[in-house]
Amino acid sequence: MSATRRIGAAGHEHGPDAPLHATAEALVRAERAARVLLVEGISDVVALETLAEVDGIDLTRTVILPAGGAHAVGPFLRRFGPQGTGTLAGGLCDAAEAPFLRKGLRLAGWSGTPDDILGRAGFFVCDIDLEDELLRAVGLDAALEIIAREGEADALHTLQAQAAWRDAPLAAQLRRFLSSRAGRKTRYAALFVRAIPWDAHPRPLRAVLDVGRRAG
Repeated sequence: MSATRRIGAAGHEHGPDAPLHATAEALVRAERAARVLLVEGISDVVALETLAEVDGIDLTRTVILPAGGAHAVGPFLRRFGPQGTGTLAGGLCDAAEAPFLRKGLRLAGWSGTPDDILGRAGFFVCDIDLEDELLRAVGLDAALEIIAREGEADALHTLQAQAAWRDAPLAAQLRRFLSSRAGRKTRYAALFVRAIPWDAHPRPLRAVLDVGRRAG
């Protein structure tokens, strides 16, 4: 296995080429799937797959497709939306990327107002991003315990000592920590989802899985 094909959480690759490989591999499976859920990145895939496993949701006929960012969703919306296969059941996006997704949905054949087009298409928005949703659900103290168990407390403390982050809120420090190393967001997505109480999982994640289940 090459250095760029390292396998991390839930069997997902991490490394500089991981997003491209993940999209390409999911795209092949999506062509044969009964339904497709569209997300931005690999960590979203891992979070949803882990939550489905925890909840006993069968994803056998569903493919969660990472687009590689909201700016890249257009071709996938057209390919799997009402102008294509019609198998796109919905998806997940970050709050900052919602305007790009709304525009893409309109161009790909969905109807609706700016206020309701996302919901009509089965898409749900994380208040900030996936990491923020997971950190609020698991709790900051629990997140710190998980990071310590993973042997990365010193790495977090190093970041917290940096001038740019020294006075930042803990939640912001943790979000930066998760994004500061390749594969870290993916790894902790699975760990956090498993640590969140059953009735406290983020609403956008549960809603996306419910949409995918109803579509099947």
